Order: sequence, then C-alpha cells, then structure tokens
Amino acid sequence: MSIHPTAIIHPDAEIADGVEVGPYVCIEGSALIGTGCTLQAHSILTGDVQLGENNLIGYGAVIGAAPQALSFHPGIKSSVIIGNGNTIRESCTIHRGMKEGGVTRVGDHNFLMAGSHLGHDVQLGHHVILANNVLLGGHVEIGDRAFIGGGAVFHQFVRVGELVVAQGNSAFSKDIPPYLIGAERNEAFGLNAVGLRRAGFTQETRNEIKEAFKLLYKSGLNTRQAVIESKKRVWSEAVQLFFRFVETATKRGIVSLAYQTGDSPE
Repeated sequence: MSIHPTAIIHPDAEIADGVEVGPYVCIEGSALIGTGCTLQAHSILTGDVQLGENNLIGYGAVIGAAPQALSFHPGIKSSVIIGNGNTIRESCTIHRGMKEGGVTRVGDHNFLMAGSHLGHDVQLGHHVILANNVLLGGHVEIGDRAFIGGGAVFHQFVRVGELVVAQGNSAFSKDIPPYLIGAERNEAFGLNAVGLRRAGFTQETRNEIKEAFKLLYKSGLNTRQAVIESKKRVWSEAVQLFFRFVETATKRGIVSLAYQTGDSPE
C-alpha cells in the first residue's frame, strides 16, 4: 500500500493491500477499496463507495457525490458500487443512488474517458466505453459492450442495449435496442454489423439479427405488432434478447429508423 502524505482519509475507510493513493486524494466516508486500485491526485471518494480490484480513478474524479436533484435529502444513505478492472479517467463524476439504499452500479472492465458523468442510479454493464463528456441521466442503463461517442447525452430512465454504438454529440430520450447504431436525436442508423463480427457472432446469427431488425423496422408493423409477430417463430438467444428488450421498452418507446437508411453492410 502506498498513501501520499497529503491524502486525507476517513478513519472508517477500508483500504486493501496494493492500493496507491496519490497526492491530495480525499476519502470522506466509509469507502471500501479493493486491492490493486490506484487513486490519482485530487480524486475524491465521498459517502458509501465500494471499489473492486484493479480500478484506476483518475485525476480530479469525484465518486459518490450527492445526486443533482432538489428533492434529495442529504441524510439518505445510498451508494456507488464499482466492479473490477475499470478505468475512470480525469474529472469523471459518478453520483450515488437517489433513494434510501439506492445504488449507482458500474460493472467490470469499463473505460470512462475524461469528463464522463453518471447520474444517480445509473446501471453500467461490462466492457462499456464512454468517450469524453458523455452524460447519463438518472437511472440510465447501458448494456454490455456498448460504445457511446463523445458528448452524447441520455435522458433519465433511458435503456441502451448490448453492443449498441451511439454517435458522438447525439441525444436520446428513447431506448436503443441491442446491436443498433444510435445517432442524431432518437434515431437508428442500422445495425452495428462491425461490432457483431468483432464480438464473435456467427454469420448465421448475424443474418438472423438482420431479419429481426427488418421485422421491427421495415415490415410496416408497429412495435407491438412486430413483437407479436416475432413470437411465431423460434429465434436464437441473441434475437430473443433483442425482442425482449423491445417488448420491455420504457414508456417513451424505442428509437425510430432514420429516413432512407439502407441495410447495414455485412
């Protein structure tokens, strides 16, 4: 363990062996910090924060601050739980849960570039990349292996599916189903074909996902009708995940297909 003499650490904090705490780091509460973590200079952990193993907390990052909501009461006990192997770069902010016992959760092996913001109760999956200055409102859910471009913003309660790519500087107040390319304002630009190949999906599965995409967006059926139609045949697990997501979309619905978008290349 290496703790710089200028660091300020609450006596209730639990710090494992192999942790590096840099200059002017401030740990204000009963944080739990797993082995191999690095807290770079001027980073702040406040309140109930749990870090797994081998996480990097960048310069000036603030983890566990109160939600940005006028109705939040400072006496509420909520937390931030972060898994293993995450890189959280400089000036990122992750706010704790909104209600008593609420949790903002970050999975494993995610990469949050500088300036990213996770609002209260965000649920971030595994192997997610958030480019610089991505803003996630409260209760946003991001699925595994999603890539969110720089400056993209997400309204509270929005859900983003597995292997989604979202264009930088885009804005979303509707859900983005798995495997899609989200862009502009609540639009889909087709399938993330490159991401599906890189993720190891077989040609057969990719073709089936393409069929599901056409059923949802190009059959002339509305979303509810497309989901009903999808239940008339047997799909692979990947496609079942796709339609389960669509069927359980938030009340705002899912992104619409951009005008004159062609099929994604294979």
